[in-house]
Amino acid sequence: MTTREGDGGAPRAPGVAEELVVTVPKPLDGVRVDRAIAMLAGLSRSAASDLVASGRVWVDGSSVAVRSSPLVAGQLLRLELAAPALASAAEPEIPLEVVHADDDLVVVDKPAGLVVHPGPGHRRGTLVGGLLARFPDIGHLVESGECEPARPGIVHRLDRGTSGLLVVARSARAYRSLRAQLAARTVERGYLALVSGLVGEDRGAVEAPIGRSVRDPVRMAVSARGRPARTDYAVLARYTEPAPATLLSLRLHTGRTHQIRVHLSAIGHPVLGDDRYGGPRGGLPEGRLFLHADRLGFDHPDDGARRRWRSALPADLAGALPTEPPLAWEG
Repeated sequence: MTTREGDGGAPRAPGVAEELVVTVPKPLDGVRVDRAIAMLAGLSRSAASDLVASGRVWVDGSSVAVRSSPLVAGQLLRLELAAPALASAAEPEIPLEVVHADDDLVVVDKPAGLVVHPGPGHRRGTLVGGLLARFPDIGHLVESGECEPARPGIVHRLDRGTSGLLVVARSARAYRSLRAQLAARTVERGYLALVSGLVGEDRGAVEAPIGRSVRDPVRMAVSARGRPARTDYAVLARYTEPAPATLLSLRLHTGRTHQIRVHLSAIGHPVLGDDRYGGPRGGLPEGRLFLHADRLGFDHPDDGARRRWRSALPADLAGALPTEPPLAWEG
């Protein structure tokens, strides 16, 4: 099991380091500790070695002094990751497409390739950096203890290779309201995805728990020990050339890490471009998924009125659609 201290609980105070706690899985049995840290935390080997040297790595409660020490499956590995400094986090060079902004929140259309918030291996060049440059008041949510230092206003995320709509809180009431709506599963989050193969049913749902893969700790998987997750889908189009593929409209009822990608791979229809979960590249550049968050809806924290936004399929994905007439079209 892998956890980050503070997930699902109260946010850490500004400047407090983040902890990654991992029960060492069987695939990492015998692997040297610096290599395992690099894999699990997304760090370079030199950065992982620095963590060991600075006394910020523990195995079963004991500090690790030698970076080449081998791990044993079942051990508890804990490492301390430095929290980013909020004051220097603003990045005016980050391009943002803001589709709505008011005193409580911002809705952005995130481009593919942009990481949402700082984390191991991605301290700079994030959506958060661009937001802080344009809406510096978001930082007050960290200063007041409302949010974690690396995630000011962030209530949900999109994977780096996924594009589309994302809402960010600017006020404490918006942050609390949006988190509550997400927990109650009343936020509308819709996606478009082109997947490998011909999906048989015109409509369906994948309801299967998702947890950390026991075979590969950097992947998620359908697991009886995971958290409940449900993804609804409807077929928009089916194609046979250049390879069998299906365009799906999807809706999330839960928001687990990599949920859509894991669920679609589990039913034999991985997202095109998703190397991690078995999807063919489909002509897409490295790191780009044919996955776009095209719909977003929630109750506005100010007046309670339902607000909805739509985002058109980006040009790179529209250009990657097969040119042949679809076998079926739901519209």
